[in-house]
Amino acid sequence: MQRISVWRSARIIWLLATLLFLLAPVVITVFGSFSARWGRTPWEAFTLEWYGYVFRTYGQAIRVSLLVGACTVVITTLIGIPAGYALARYRFWGRALLEDALLLPLTLPGLALGLAIVQTYVILRGQLLLLIIGHVVFTLPYMVQMVTASLRTGNVLRLEAAAASLGANWFQRFFLVTLPSIRNTVVAAGLAVATLSLGEFNLSYFLYSPLAMPLPVGMYEAYASLRIEIGSAFTTLFVALLLPLLLVGQLLGRTRATSST
Repeated sequence: MQRISVWRSARIIWLLATLLFLLAPVVITVFGSFSARWGRTPWEAFTLEWYGYVFRTYGQAIRVSLLVGACTVVITTLIGIPAGYALARYRFWGRALLEDALLLPLTLPGLALGLAIVQTYVILRGQLLLLIIGHVVFTLPYMVQMVTASLRTGNVLRLEAAAASLGANWFQRFFLVTLPSIRNTVVAAGLAVATLSLGEFNLSYFLYSPLAMPLPVGMYEAYASLRIEIGSAFTTLFVALLLPLLLVGQLLGRTRATSST
């Protein structure tokens, strides 16, 4: 019994040490964003000046990222659901090759993918549409893979078979049975796509223009200015923007796991 207690205490200490290691940079960054000068604690010189500066200087970058993220989620959803359904339900020549090809953007470095997109869509150079296309290409595999995996689960297959046995046609099965069954998966995939789109730097850095600068590039410029306080405020806003998406995604993941058991 004593050995079990010691082992449990050791695991708790290890967990706390790991959390401290992971969260300490975030906590220090948040403190730095409220400090009038880097190196001082907020309670010595508290200020909100840097947040105001970020909104005034980089507000357009935040709006661009939100617009690009929203467009990316909509487009990947409209493409990913039919593509995932075709991969999960139909057998055709080259299906395995197509599934492997969909994973190709995930294996390429962001800069290489950005270069390929710029060379392909030269006419769109410097436009917001090019940034949206790049983010769609980068995030579409996540949407397709999650939708395909969900459609291949036994619960969805059984529900579709039951609807077919009751006389439902394809459209009724798809819109009244299949889509509601994978709703949580689609929402979780959309949140994952939004998170990836908002946080992608390498691809965005290659595709952005001064009139279409996304949030990660703006954050890079804030740190490149050597004003750590401004960069800290930008990072804190970035974390505050992504954290709700991550929490909702985790909640939906638990819901899917519970419903599938």
